[in-house]
Amino acid sequence: MSASVFGADSPRGNAASCASTRNLVSVQSTAVQSTAVQPRSVQPRIIAVVVARSGADRLQRTLAAIAAQTRAPDILIAVDGSSKDGSEALLSTAGATHVLTVRDGTSFGSSVAHAVSFAPPVESDGEWLWLLGHDNAPDPDALSRLLGAVEIAPSVGIAGPKLMSTENPAVISEFGQTISRFGATVSLVDDELDQAQHDTRDDVLGVSAAGMLVRRSLWSALGGFDPGLPSIDASLDFSIRARLAGYRVILVPAARVASDGGPELFGRGQSSAARTFRIARAAQLHRRLVYSPAWAVVLHWLSLVPLGVVRALGDLVGKRPSAIGGELGAAFSTAFSAGIGVARRNLKRSRTVGWSAIAPLRMPTSEVRERRAQAREAALLESDPSNARALARTEPRAGFVSNGGFWVVVLVGIVGVLAYGTFLGATAISGGALRPLSASVPALWGNIGIGWREVGSGVFGAADPFAAVLAVLGSLTFWAPSFSVVLVYFLAMPLSALGAWFAARRITRSLWMPALAGIVWAFAPPLLAALASGRLGAIVAHILLPWLVLASLGAARSWASGAAAALLFAAVAAGAPSIVPALLVLFVVLLVTHPTRIHRTIGIPIPAIVLFGPLVVQQMLAGNPLGLLADPGVPLASGSASGWQLALGDATGTLLGWPAALSSLGIPGGVAPVLVIGLCAPLVILALLALFLPGARRAIFALFVAFLGYATAVLAGLVQVGAVGSEPMTVWAGSGLSVFWMGLTAAAILAIGSLGRAVVPVSTLAGLAAVALAIPLLGAMFVGTALIHPSNGRILPALVSAQAASSPSVGTLVVSSLGETGVAVRLERGLGASLDDQSTLVSTKRAPDALDRRLAVLAGNLSARSGFDYSGELTSLGVSFILVPGAPDDDETHRSLVDALDGNESLTPVGTTTTGLLWRFEASTTPPSVHPTNTGTSLGSWYLVALGIVFGVTVLLAIPIGGRPRAHRNPAPTDERAETFDEEEHG
Repeated sequence: MSASVFGADSPRGNAASCASTRNLVSVQSTAVQSTAVQPRSVQPRIIAVVVARSGADRLQRTLAAIAAQTRAPDILIAVDGSSKDGSEALLSTAGATHVLTVRDGTSFGSSVAHAVSFAPPVESDGEWLWLLGHDNAPDPDALSRLLGAVEIAPSVGIAGPKLMSTENPAVISEFGQTISRFGATVSLVDDELDQAQHDTRDDVLGVSAAGMLVRRSLWSALGGFDPGLPSIDASLDFSIRARLAGYRVILVPAARVASDGGPELFGRGQSSAARTFRIARAAQLHRRLVYSPAWAVVLHWLSLVPLGVVRALGDLVGKRPSAIGGELGAAFSTAFSAGIGVARRNLKRSRTVGWSAIAPLRMPTSEVRERRAQAREAALLESDPSNARALARTEPRAGFVSNGGFWVVVLVGIVGVLAYGTFLGATAISGGALRPLSASVPALWGNIGIGWREVGSGVFGAADPFAAVLAVLGSLTFWAPSFSVVLVYFLAMPLSALGAWFAARRITRSLWMPALAGIVWAFAPPLLAALASGRLGAIVAHILLPWLVLASLGAARSWASGAAAALLFAAVAAGAPSIVPALLVLFVVLLVTHPTRIHRTIGIPIPAIVLFGPLVVQQMLAGNPLGLLADPGVPLASGSASGWQLALGDATGTLLGWPAALSSLGIPGGVAPVLVIGLCAPLVILALLALFLPGARRAIFALFVAFLGYATAVLAGLVQVGAVGSEPMTVWAGSGLSVFWMGLTAAAILAIGSLGRAVVPVSTLAGLAAVALAIPLLGAMFVGTALIHPSNGRILPALVSAQAASSPSVGTLVVSSLGETGVAVRLERGLGASLDDQSTLVSTKRAPDALDRRLAVLAGNLSARSGFDYSGELTSLGVSFILVPGAPDDDETHRSLVDALDGNESLTPVGTTTTGLLWRFEASTTPPSVHPTNTGTSLGSWYLVALGIVFGVTVLLAIPIGGRPRAHRNPAPTDERAETFDEEEHG
């Protein structure tokens, strides 16, 4: 589109109405009888409209060119956009019939509409409008050529000239427009040397407004340009509406008009990349809502903001910072635009043919993709000619919308909402390894670093690294920190699919394999098992692993990618400490394969080292190094799985819930192993097949990643880090299986991408098998096998919470039945220990301390009648309440415990609460204990300063401050090894 067509970024009125146009502008109308142009009765009347905005340096040439036309216009109307130079004076001396002044910022379309309102009444259907901007100097025969083309074709409603560069008249600035299958604007010719190679073009979907010749009757019937498109796409939209009204839009190559650039430049001279992108994106979204059928408008409207967020994330990953604000700004402005309804009604009123009439004029997706690839190649060659060798291997990659990525994320998101719909309306989630977060953001951040950990018997020391992740997470929903966990449950599957899509797009050029990777990763058994058991750390690690891979692959080329990889490495390690050894092995591989880029990659583990440092020191001093591998969260016993079960992605030894699911259907549970193996077979076979197909080198590395994950899972089940009651607490194998599943998925998509015509059936089979494998885990909330449940955010009963508000040190003794093995006891203070209060220092203690032993004795005596002075012990411990969580009806230990407490005269039964049976003990009030916070000691304060500096610098480095790094390859041999998991291998 041309610089001479549009003005400001926002519409100022409705060009369809003369009256409204007069209202939107401040008019200075000068009636000047032209002596240079005379009406011709035997020829169609031509009304030339010239719009100027601070373009005096170009305007004089344009006015002279109009005066020199071999076929002069009959009427000339000039419009000045409140120019700040001599434009208005030049227009006043141009012999125009009217010289009008409009407010600064009035769009080109509105300016033209205002000018047309001052034109003489319509005399015949043969009147034409010739639209020009101050920089559109036409060749002397331009108007004659345009008229010659339309006079022999009565069906033509719009004719467009060949726009030539003002700076280089031999270069075509623009010559025709169209749209892609998904509505993206495509310029048919853009900055090409004119060698008459495009002169055979005739019918097109759209033309630029610069030099446009349009029937006056058509302009009036369509209501002029859409006010919702003040610059970019305004003429294209007008041309499309003309086509839908039954008129032709043609190009006239013999008619040449000068142009200074795109419409976003009109009256500005220059436009930032961010502004141009925002206008273009807003125009595309506006047209999408206007052109969509009625049934799809709501769907498109609902997807505007979510899609904008997803695309902004893609721009962030792709190092396109100038597009991030434009994506979000365009999405929000379009979503709340008042002009959509007006434009849809206008289109419906004027349309006489269906959309199929313009379908042949759209550009096929394959051609759009090829053009974009050529544009990227041209940009790389312009930046550095040595990129020619790299471009020989360049192929287009998958598009997020055009190749199914967006729809995979949407559909997986719907599945996630259905699977965890129980949490709709909940403010928190409890159960399994989950508890609500602290009630305030300051409390969340107060639990990081070095300080007092109010859990169990209490301990002064280092926080779990995952506490920092929880602080960030809870801060996102600062009004209700625990609600962030609810959002994680709804978004875990779509975010996993999104990350896997982008990561797969990096390692394969197959257009549809990223979509398959998104499905397989979103329905991965380790993720769904973690969701069912409330292992939030493993969930976060699974979501972030693909992003870690993506950032690590770019770390050797970009400081920003390296810093992003460092942040992701720290977050993944904090959520799943057991996979840190595997991550370190892969980090060493990254260093070895990029020896000359080591200065960018060597710092990836540094934030994690700083985050884990105090805990490492404290566990080492306690002689418990294996405690570093313990999973964060509420201590939870892990199921035991054999090696072959782990190979099926089963971390708990339950065969992913299939035996119980089949039994409920009346099918013998013995069928489950065969069924699970059959559903896993496509992924495993494809992963192994990749070793014998093109790209085997990268498949070997993918399978090496899978081996590391599998070995981690096997060893995790052998490492006992603590106990939960009478059950041993081993490291959860699911995090290792996430790494295992990632390697298998990568190898499988590499294999499928090399199968040629078999891609569609094989990928369909693999995707359906992955989804089917997950069915029992997806239904865990409905059949009651999940350990989690909705919560109101309270950890203890409401009565306890109410007293804790005035007495923060109030103690609650929680005694739980363990069946035949006895009871478990813990002491809660105040509102109870939240998820961010949990500490692996406490859960992995090698031996009980004095308080643990006192609590065990107290619980044993409370559960049976004895002569023990429990009243004195309860008073000494500051216990005011005793809580017994619910248990199965046939639990004799639970029944005996309740009977003993009911028969205790010193205890007052409160009754049944949402968390169990509650008794009250009238103890004397004890003053709250004072413990050091994370800033209460010099050590804790200095550590927070160090933590802030390291992560602050890393975040600053991770912020993209420029475009995508150039893909430069040195043609000379180096000692740099080939990237292990990055470039597509051909052959």
